[in-house]
Amino acid sequence: MARKKSKPLESAYVLFDVLYENGARSSNRRVPTSAVGGLDGDEPARRIIEDQDNAIAEKSGQPRIPIKTLTRSRG
Repeated sequence: MARKKSKPLESAYVLFDVLYENGARSSNRRVPTSAVGGLDGDEPARRIIEDQDNAIAEKSGQPRIPIKTLTRSRG
């Protein structure tokens, strides 16, 4: 009996590249697919990544660097 081909699974995350105001770059930051793509576009992703950065800054004791640009990663 032949095997059935599996269908590709939809990714649960959208990946973003972040450029900070100090010139630092962070690639492939994960944001849930359900949070982006509505009427607000990618703006909810900025808030989610800022929340992630706030949590990291709190744990490390370093101040959070503001985000300059946010773009979807090429996949």
